[in-house]
Amino acid sequence: MAPGNALTPQLTACLGNVVQRYGFELPAHPESVGRARELTRDRLVKWGVDDDTCETAVLIVSELVTNAIVHAAGEHVVCEIREGEGRLRIAVEDQGYGPTGPELHHRAPDEGGRGLLLVDSMCTGWGAHGTSGYGCGRVVWAELPHGAECPC
Repeated sequence: MAPGNALTPQLTACLGNVVQRYGFELPAHPESVGRARELTRDRLVKWGVDDDTCETAVLIVSELVTNAIVHAAGEHVVCEIREGEGRLRIAVEDQGYGPTGPELHHRAPDEGGRGLLLVDSMCTGWGAHGTSGYGCGRVVWAELPHGAECPC
């Protein structure tokens, strides 16, 4: 098996398993969050992902892209969606990060900064890592189960 990370994951060729990947790059501007939601929704509908999972994934993409734009330096963000083996994996890469990386913050209801708490509550797992030796960026990923129809 070839090595991989959240943006270039290992692909396995198992009989009956179909792994689909879709990625896009957007400028690191607030208006890109809406475009990221739109691109994600369109792709997941094309893949036959159920409505509940699709809406959850769109919300997760929105939170991760927003965090990448607000908390990281850089001119663009990259998002990848991977579907297969009953899981949906979302990964967002930025071009730079603070010394601690993404953190869960418990704040008062009128304050911002609850995005990763929301992601944590909706996913089966999430995490972050560096960009595998190139640049100073960070990849934040999240996974959730789903029941997509076969697109064949």
